[in-house]
Amino acid sequence: MAQPQPKQSGDGPRHVAIIMDGNGRWATQRGRPRLFGHQAGARRVREIVEACPDLGVDYLTVFAFSTENWKRTQSEVAGLMSLFRRYITREAKALKANDVCVRFIGDRVRLDAKLVSMMDELEALTANCRSVNLTIAINYGGRDEVARATKRLARDVALGKLDPEAVDEETLPKYLDTCVLPDPDLVIRTSGEARISNFLLWQSAYAEYEFVDTLWPDFSAEEFRKTVGGFGTRDRRYGAVRA
Repeated sequence: MAQPQPKQSGDGPRHVAIIMDGNGRWATQRGRPRLFGHQAGARRVREIVEACPDLGVDYLTVFAFSTENWKRTQSEVAGLMSLFRRYITREAKALKANDVCVRFIGDRVRLDAKLVSMMDELEALTANCRSVNLTIAINYGGRDEVARATKRLARDVALGKLDPEAVDEETLPKYLDTCVLPDPDLVIRTSGEARISNFLLWQSAYAEYEFVDTLWPDFSAEEFRKTVGGFGTRDRRYGAVRA
């Protein structure tokens, strides 16, 4: 297969993915309930999206709710689901006006029907937008995504639509939730934690990682610019040796 071509030093990332961590701690530090932090974090998303065009970031993917987040308290999960619905209602017109194309990835089966309907409507509303491609991961987990993709691939093999001998590492990505997206160039995690938490496992094989100490509600557009700016100094060789 053709190997991915490394960007030259000085080029910025085309696709940035963010693990938006630290909302709960941010709220706790202020003596407020965790949901207060999630609300602040949701507002921060708009600022980061608006910063993308000037930075040459065409694709932004944010981790909003993982498959593991169902383990949180019932009240926090219910609050987050309500927050997602409010976010879509509040931001839909602005996203359309700013030419932002919105997609959702993750398993929608467990989400309530009203939220799924709103997600579908927002995707349809912004389908022709081109300035920024915003992908929101809800009920998403990298292992779960690969498992679901493998089931779809196996089904096509069973139906005779796919020759098992033709399956290679270029085949599975066509079945992933992110099949229409380029792989991320840069993955940012806020809050000082240095782990990837089951996020875009397949897609990030050659991504650069940046772990920053700032809690997500405090992660400003200026800090985003600095983090993205540092990407151009990295020498991405994809396993090869620079001549």
